[in-house]
Amino acid sequence: MSELEHVIEMVGITKEFGNFRANDNIHLDLRKGEIHALLGENGAGKSTLMNILSGLLEPTSGEIKVNGKTVKISSPDVANELGIGMVHQHFMLVDKFTVAENIMLGREKTKFGYIDRKKAEKEIQALSDQYGLKVDPSARIENISVGMQQRVEILKTLYRGADILIFDEPTGVLTPQEIKELMGIMMKLINEGKSIILITHKLDEIKQVANRCTVIRRGKSIDTVDVASTSQQGLADMMVGRTVSFKVDKKPANPKGTVLKVKDLTVKETRGFDAVKSISFEVQAGEILGIAGVDGNGQSELIQALTGLTKSSSGTIELAGKNVTNLKPRKITESGLGHIPEDRQKFGLVLPMSLEENIALQTYYQKPFSNHGFLNYKEIKVHAKRLIEEFDVRTPSEEHTAASLSGGNQQKAIIAREVDRDPALLIAAQPTRGLDVGAIEYIHSRLVELRDNGKAVLLMSYELDEVMNVSDRIAVMYDGKIIAIVNAKDTNESELGLLMAGVSLNDAKEQVEGKEKEKDAVDSTT
Repeated sequence: MSELEHVIEMVGITKEFGNFRANDNIHLDLRKGEIHALLGENGAGKSTLMNILSGLLEPTSGEIKVNGKTVKISSPDVANELGIGMVHQHFMLVDKFTVAENIMLGREKTKFGYIDRKKAEKEIQALSDQYGLKVDPSARIENISVGMQQRVEILKTLYRGADILIFDEPTGVLTPQEIKELMGIMMKLINEGKSIILITHKLDEIKQVANRCTVIRRGKSIDTVDVASTSQQGLADMMVGRTVSFKVDKKPANPKGTVLKVKDLTVKETRGFDAVKSISFEVQAGEILGIAGVDGNGQSELIQALTGLTKSSSGTIELAGKNVTNLKPRKITESGLGHIPEDRQKFGLVLPMSLEENIALQTYYQKPFSNHGFLNYKEIKVHAKRLIEEFDVRTPSEEHTAASLSGGNQQKAIIAREVDRDPALLIAAQPTRGLDVGAIEYIHSRLVELRDNGKAVLLMSYELDEVMNVSDRIAVMYDGKIIAIVNAKDTNESELGLLMAGVSLNDAKEQVEGKEKEKDAVDSTT
């Protein structure tokens, strides 16, 4: 293939932050009309490389060519002029603004000195229709779903004339249905002549839409492979540098008494409607109870009530024999609760603070980290260094801010802090969101280790494979209620899928058995 058929060529890209080398002589090329996946562990340097391409950072050394011509991308505006747009992992939108106002921000079109909103909305609607994005230009950002906000980010790049789109971990906060829709949008973009670089940890997504994949490890290029001829196992092993297991190795659970007891719990959502509707369940010491369900069926509100982040309107919550209903989060934490929150940036970290301070957030006021009201930074630093090494949190130092870490390393820091406290009950909400397969393997093993040490684990995840793989029992939520609790070893994806759609347990079993009999009948005749 000739040089001109590459729309992007990054040659020998190196980026240093002081003594830390985030990118080390990396090579990457993007062909016209392809989806090129960029795969690597958390902190491997993927986002840094794409921030260089999108103009947010400048390389220490190396060369970038766009359509065969060497360029210097000194700012996002220069990248936009070259037809490069980036859809960031954490959306850059103003909640109070409308979709149209966010999209035209900085590119406002005027008429007689006034912003011509009608013209902008008309152009945005046309773009939305062209690419099947189904976005309402007049809707406010605060009133639309996360998946729709991502479409706004995509429209923002298209509105600025991008032919080359960079997607940074685009599915991390999406529901399965939204992920499916996004994959369709990406294919439509390619059919319209665009080219895409896709940063993702999800190997099935790479296999589904990508043509080629470049793997980087600890800031260095490992290889570029054709996706069709490379297995998921091969991609995973190349990324981590060792053989990765996709199955959790665990022995049968040995439950030993109730740690969490929830009875007739009702929780309202922000608009005043019941999101959790009089549910009751228990979690035993020595077991992992998974919560499965389509996003929006009360799981988030349940977790917030259990952790004290929101008030319940009725019912009781007992933790280790103590009534903790509607207590403040610190009181519940001191009663034996650990919490890996669903939204790591909103509830898990103070982003401007250092990593060592964030790791001490739950215990900073206790000895040895505090004495007579004064912080002991020496002990905080020693503690942070130990956990950073143990949980492989990729950071130049423990003094760097939490905001400077990749999303996956932010998550690992939270998991390190909560697991290390050895709580009686660990509530893990989306614990592996944004993590690579090697880190997922490690975190799953730590959850099982907690269980085997006699602790209780409540796992909430929208990843059905994760719930089935890690849990001992699975509670399925639908429309704010627990409609069934099943043993993980006795169920399957088909049965859980029906339960998640609101089908009763008996009906779900009958439907699954019916389909299995039909399959056996077909197999016997062929």
